Amino acid sequence: MLQVPFIRQNKEFVLERLAFKNFKELEVVEEVLALDDKRKKLTLEYDETQAQVNSLSKEIGKLMAQGKKEEGEAQRAAVAALKDRLGPVNEELNATEKALQDALVKLPNLPSAQVPAGKTPEENVEVRKGGKIPDLYADAVPHWDLAKQYDLIDFELGNKITGSGFPVFKNRGARLQRALIQYFLDYNTINGYTEYAPPYLVNEASAYGTGQLPDKEGQMYHATADNYYLIPTAEVPVTNIYRDEILKDTDLPVKMTAYTPCFRREAGSYGKDVRGLNRVHQFDKVEIVQLVHPDKSYEALDEMVAHVEALLNQLELPYRILRLCAGDMGFTSAITYDFEVYSAAQQKWLEVSSVSNFEAYQTHRMKIRFKENNGKPQLLHSLNGSSLALPRILACLLENNQTVEGIRIPTVLQSYFGSHMI
Repeated sequence: MLQVPFIRQNKEFVLERLAFKNFKELEVVEEVLALDDKRKKLTLEYDETQAQVNSLSKEIGKLMAQGKKEEGEAQRAAVAALKDRLGPVNEELNATEKALQDALVKLPNLPSAQVPAGKTPEENVEVRKGGKIPDLYADAVPHWDLAKQYDLIDFELGNKITGSGFPVFKNRGARLQRALIQYFLDYNTINGYTEYAPPYLVNEASAYGTGQLPDKEGQMYHATADNYYLIPTAEVPVTNIYRDEILKDTDLPVKMTAYTPCFRREAGSYGKDVRGLNRVHQFDKVEIVQLVHPDKSYEALDEMVAHVEALLNQLELPYRILRLCAGDMGFTSAITYDFEVYSAAQQKWLEVSSVSNFEAYQTHRMKIRFKENNGKPQLLHSLNGSSLALPRILACLLENNQTVEGIRIPTVLQSYFGSHMI
């Protein structure tokens, strides 16, 4: 969430960067400033009235002690009249503060200076490529056919049990899922990330803290009886571990990783681009999250990008890294790198990871701060990345490694999977 003092002191800059991000409701900035002015006026009125009440109340006792009962009663009446004013002013102040917060959460994060201009995915900038695109044999097929041929995934059974977008992994397909999760977690913890196993349901405050609410409310599954939300990513519960906490500078950086299933409604998804594992409503993902000193967040971003890139190299998958243009970035992100893996059977690139720096946008919402040399608490910067999301990784592993004899398992996974072939 953007901070009101920053908006007020840098109004034209904020408007320019919001427009650069293709945000259409620029009038919200003026709404925020007007509500903040009203909040300040009401706060001053309330404080001054309360000060009068306190001052007159002290005088009443003195007047009564001096036997000046009539004057004391007059002062008591004046105090009662002032208190009658306090109630409505306080109600209006509370309503104004709520309206201010409601307006602030409509504003997305400002894009970093490193973010390229553009409005569509076609305008994202390719940073680099890696790996080798395989030459498949003539009868190669997409992963949904391989899943059926080798009895790895049952899409129809998922439809029966739940509905479209909830595949059932079975036999060696389930084992490969488990192998990938274990490998990703091991790789992350070896590289200094502390593993967590968080809840898969979060409360409204947690979803608000990371920016899923109110921006992505329609994409989340909502357990209405308890007002809990199924998590769309482990980023939500993991980052909220430190909500309302003040850390020491010696605690930094905080590096966390977690495996969770993820749940996304993906309303409106249809057509050939959502076949098989390309787009599902429930999927497994391993996440990495960092909380860092504000001066170190772009250094941490580069480190996380390199971390994910190393995973893809070890999986022997062809990939490309894209720096997202301003109009294609997420609501809460200041800068995002997407990783795409090439699906040789489908002959297209599939997104498998996003690595983002949110700067202080999330930590302001969650009040995650640190104290440096016993100084005033400051907001930390938060970052997160997928390392990795499994559905499309698994799809590309199956497709790109298919041979006449079977499906080859990358060397790094063989000990986890227990075999070199399917």
